[in-house]
Amino acid sequence: MSALAQFLSAEAPTPDAEDVHALMPQATGVVGDAASPAAISRLSRALAGDRTSIKAQKKAIETLKAALSAIRVGDYAGGARRALQVLQFDERHGAAWHVLAICREKAGHLAHALTAYEQALKITPEDVNIAHDLGRLAQRLGHLEIAEKLILKFLAAEPGHIEGTNNLACVLRDQKRYDEAIDVLRDLIAIEPADPTLWNTLGTILTDQGRMEPSLTFFEEALRLDPAFAKARYNRANARQPLGDAQGALEDLDAALPGAETPYEAAMMNMARAMTLMGMGRLQEGFEAYEVRLDPEMPEAVHFVVDAPRWDPKTQDLKGKRVLIIGEQGIADEMVFGGCIPDVIDAVGPDGKVFIAVEGRLVATFQRSFPTAMVGTHKAVRLDGRLTRYVPFMEEVGEAEGKADVWVPMASLCAVFRHSVSDFPDRDGYLKPDPDKVAHWTAEIEKLGPGFKVGLHWKSSILTGVRARYFSAFDLWAPILTTPGCVMVNLQCGDVSEDLAAAEAAGAKIWTPPIDLKNDLDDVIALSSALDLVIGPGIAGTNMAAATGARTWLIHAPDDWHLLATDRYPFYPRVRTFATGGFDGWPRAIEAIRAALVEEVGR
Repeated sequence: MSALAQFLSAEAPTPDAEDVHALMPQATGVVGDAASPAAISRLSRALAGDRTSIKAQKKAIETLKAALSAIRVGDYAGGARRALQVLQFDERHGAAWHVLAICREKAGHLAHALTAYEQALKITPEDVNIAHDLGRLAQRLGHLEIAEKLILKFLAAEPGHIEGTNNLACVLRDQKRYDEAIDVLRDLIAIEPADPTLWNTLGTILTDQGRMEPSLTFFEEALRLDPAFAKARYNRANARQPLGDAQGALEDLDAALPGAETPYEAAMMNMARAMTLMGMGRLQEGFEAYEVRLDPEMPEAVHFVVDAPRWDPKTQDLKGKRVLIIGEQGIADEMVFGGCIPDVIDAVGPDGKVFIAVEGRLVATFQRSFPTAMVGTHKAVRLDGRLTRYVPFMEEVGEAEGKADVWVPMASLCAVFRHSVSDFPDRDGYLKPDPDKVAHWTAEIEKLGPGFKVGLHWKSSILTGVRARYFSAFDLWAPILTTPGCVMVNLQCGDVSEDLAAAEAAGAKIWTPPIDLKNDLDDVIALSSALDLVIGPGIAGTNMAAATGARTWLIHAPDDWHLLATDRYPFYPRVRTFATGGFDGWPRAIEAIRAALVEEVGR
């Protein structure tokens, strides 16, 4: 298959659903724009300098000049179309691949852009500007080692380049090579102390580590140098919010939004604003603003393919309607937002019908919990770099009973049914574990001997980027693991053999049940219900336990918006919460849990 044919048919695989709630997006600090006026002018000069006499090549140059003119006015589809015209005749035209890459990147088609940049660099390896453009995109897509090599290639030709050096620091930061990143910035700041970009990126290195308070110094220096620097103001907001200054964070976000340089930045800032509003308890505003999660400019926004119109709660009554609810994001989010499903069932009434599409491993649990509904799995693929979700079981339903009248994303239900904290039902849980499996696991747990049986979760299966600051090193859990009178049960999915071996070496034995903790979720839910207690941070496992009414203690970060300005999780009113009080506050939370466990055992 030719390079162009591969480009036109490219699709990217779909990653596993994340098991942790959406976190506050960070402005990475990467700077530069492949479609900036300077970049396009540079390409225009290169084309103007090509004095080739071959008629076909002259036509290609004129076509690409027209493509650059389209880019200047934001017509990225038109620019891409002209670049493709050139490539149809000459697949080895490096400038055409470069122009096509810029158009695809600006249009949000990142997988296609990546392929086009790679082709451009392969054909014209001497053009280090392509290497820099590709390096920025690779960093955005998480290909950090590749990004580092490309940016180093650029800096070898352009030593001391501010944008390139800054972006190298960002890539090192994202690889958690914090000291190296700081050294790179320190050397250049000594030469360019008045550049606000460098101070902003230095601040992001600290926030990435959870060091919010010292990071403020660097964001404020960036803003002193450039009061209109929207990224620095946005990043300062993300530092102020977990420090307890939600109002200041909101003010910074509102001030930053007009200065967003790209549609992606605007969407990212609006996402942070929605989460801040929810965290402040301004629920109606916050849940309505949270619709930005579906903005195509958000890298992980889901595009839904459904053979029905989306429900408009302002104009459509649900009574008697056939409604399809589609889960989104990860398992933890399906647990949180699934709490509104009973409201929808009540709203459609006996003459209506509710269909629920959830993660396949949860179908049995949801069907048992909502017997009047019809539950099936959703599927997702990446098409042109965008996560696209569809509901195959509804095709069979439509043939037998007729299709849905309307559909709605699961998280959008809160904007309709949860206007204030008082709207959250006071209940143990809304999902029902399998009673036979609960009985089975109760018997298995009894074989472990006497003691208070505690199920443990301690980390996310995804610890990339800023996610790592939301979890502690396992060795900090020692006070909990060694609580007298407790029997510890491992509920943590993934390969945790090293953690378990370390615990046993320290004298803490943890029993691992003979099931697949990642995939046998109906058993995990039943086991959680059979235990005396489940403990952990806000990941899939603790949310499943809480949603089914299992006794749960949840450790939360200082910027967890799910508390909705309360001291608990209104989504799960029976859950007991333990605050870290800061990203460095895990030892305090661990000691508080141990003290509470000692009290429980004493009872």
